[in-house]
Amino acid sequence: MKYQPMTWRKGNRFTLLPEASRFLPAMFEAIEGARHYVLVELYLMESGEFADQLIEVLSSVAGRGISVYLLLDGYGARGLARADRERLKKAGVALRFFNPLGLHSLARNLSRDHRKIMVVDGSVAFTGGFGAVDEFLKAWYEIAVRIEGPVVADWEMLFRRLWRSRLTRADDKRPPEPLPKQRKAKALEDGHDGRAMQGRGYRYQAIRRSLYQQVGGVQERLWLCTPYFVPTFTLRRRLVRAAKRGVDVRLLLPGAKHDHPGVRYAGQRFYQAMLKAGVRIYEFQPTFIHAKFVLADDWVSIGSCNFDHWNLHWNLEANQEAIDPTLASDVQALFERNFAASKEVLAEEWAARAWSQRAFEWIFGTLDSIVTRLK
Repeated sequence: MKYQPMTWRKGNRFTLLPEASRFLPAMFEAIEGARHYVLVELYLMESGEFADQLIEVLSSVAGRGISVYLLLDGYGARGLARADRERLKKAGVALRFFNPLGLHSLARNLSRDHRKIMVVDGSVAFTGGFGAVDEFLKAWYEIAVRIEGPVVADWEMLFRRLWRSRLTRADDKRPPEPLPKQRKAKALEDGHDGRAMQGRGYRYQAIRRSLYQQVGGVQERLWLCTPYFVPTFTLRRRLVRAAKRGVDVRLLLPGAKHDHPGVRYAGQRFYQAMLKAGVRIYEFQPTFIHAKFVLADDWVSIGSCNFDHWNLHWNLEANQEAIDPTLASDVQALFERNFAASKEVLAEEWAARAWSQRAFEWIFGTLDSIVTRLK
């Protein structure tokens, strides 16, 4: 069946939740208030403090007779100890894994579920770039968005389709537990337009096409935050063109505090051309910034997609898009706070950077180019 991108839904409410200190309590409160079912889909989950908190709240809700389903990526959940898996299953949580590593094709092993989805009772959903690993508690900067309204049904459908997929299985290879009947939220009178957009590997890239469209048509500002800035040629070209026609184009990227320094160097090889075209680049200083969000005029996109060519080629991704003046204003304020906590990369200084820096850019840029050609 040919994939059709999800459509815009009217009557939704979006709440920006910057930093774990805000989105974790909101998520746990929603889970604890569940009356029918809880659906959670994550890429990363590793045993530790965060995982303990999530296991505790999911187990508590399951103990009340609420249906709880947890879908994890088979690679991203390798750090979840056997004892924690057993805790979940003993508590009554249905636990499955997407595409565990195996002796099959390399392409299949590289295909990962990078989405972050939480749905409660069909009435509220959350997405962002978060995972259940301890780095998100203090060491990494992340954001999430709370979603209410008809678009929640689309987020739930993403979960349901993957739960039933032949690529998901339990540790004992049992068939998937049946899901409860889907509940759908009504439109809110004061709500706004939104749609859930997904990427499904190189075949279906609605997220990428939507971003390209926004960059091509933006009039005033295009601000983009991504932790892994290794963009496709098409995205680089469109960013440059937008800057040259007078759009305020800014990139919010990680500084030296990075979980994959080689990726940072590979992306820095594009700085000079960007700066020359008028793109402004800010490197976040306090912590590693793992958030992924975009503001194009009043259009907002928040979710799991890093907009790098690896994510766009291999991973399942999902972003919430919205046209909501209040959300756009909140995202603008968030960007401005983070710009103030960043070091702007200036063209003159970058042109005079050390040869050691240039060498690292060349080395990791070459490796990135080789990997790209192998895809």
